[in-house]
Amino acid sequence: MQKKTRLIITVVLVVIAAACIGYIIYYFTGQDKRSKSYDEVQKQVSLEQKKEPEEPKSPEEPKEPNPIDFKQLQETNPDIYAWISIPDTNINYPIVQSATDNTYYLDNTIDGQAGLPGSIYTENLNAKDFSDFNTVIYGHDMLDGSMFQNLHNYDDPAYFQEHSKVYVYTPEKKLTYEIFEAVVYDDRHILQSFDFTMDNQKQAYLDSLKAVRELGSNFNDSIQVGPENRIITMSTCIGDRPDNRYLVGAVLTDEYEYETQQ
Repeated sequence: MQKKTRLIITVVLVVIAAACIGYIIYYFTGQDKRSKSYDEVQKQVSLEQKKEPEEPKSPEEPKEPNPIDFKQLQETNPDIYAWISIPDTNINYPIVQSATDNTYYLDNTIDGQAGLPGSIYTENLNAKDFSDFNTVIYGHDMLDGSMFQNLHNYDDPAYFQEHSKVYVYTPEKKLTYEIFEAVVYDDRHILQSFDFTMDNQKQAYLDSLKAVRELGSNFNDSIQVGPENRIITMSTCIGDRPDNRYLVGAVLTDEYEYETQQ
C-alpha cells in the first residue's frame, strides 16, 4: 500500500515538474518573441549623439530633419508619440500612451502582444508634448537588461556623474534633459499624489526627492531645479522591494525644433 502511495506521489510530482518546465519554456519563448518587436522598431532608428543640433542662424537656413520616422512608427502603432534614448545604455525605445487605459501598456508591447516586457509608456494624465512640469515615464525592470532595467546603473555614484544626458524625440522636437537625481522612492502614484498645477506642490515633490536617504540614491546638487522647470521622471520597479520604485529624474535643458515632417 505504501509502495503504491509513493508511486502515485512520484507520478504527481513528475507531472507537476513537467508542467512547470513547460510553462517556463512557454513563458520565456513568448517573452523572447515579444522582445523582438522592439528589435524591429529599433532597426528603423539610428541616433547619433555626438553633437547637439544647432538652431539655424537665419530663417533661410534649413533646420535638421528628424532622425526618427514617426509616420512609419505610427503605422506599427498610432499610440507611439515619442522616443527616449540614454547614451551608453540599453534604453532606446518608443514611448506610447493609451487614450483610454493607463494600465494597458504595463503588460502589452507596442504591437499589442500581451505579457512582459510591456512597453515604455506614460499615462494620459500627462500631455504628449512634454509641456507638463513632471512627465512620468514607466518601464519594467527586466532581468535581461531591457526596458528600464539600466536605470539601476544610476545607483553607482560614478556612473551617475558620467551619464547625465537623456534625449526625448517627438515628431516636432528633440528635447535634451540633464539627470539631477536617482532615488529609491515609495510606491505612491506621483501624478495623483501632487497637484502639479500649483508651484508649492511642484516644490513639495522636489523636496520629497531630496528627503530620501536610501542607499543607492544620488543627487547632482549643481543642477538647480525649481517649479519653473520641466522635468521627466523615469520610474521602474525594484525586484525585491515591491513597495518601492526606483526613480531617475531629469530636467529639460534644451529644445531643438526639427524641420516639419511631411
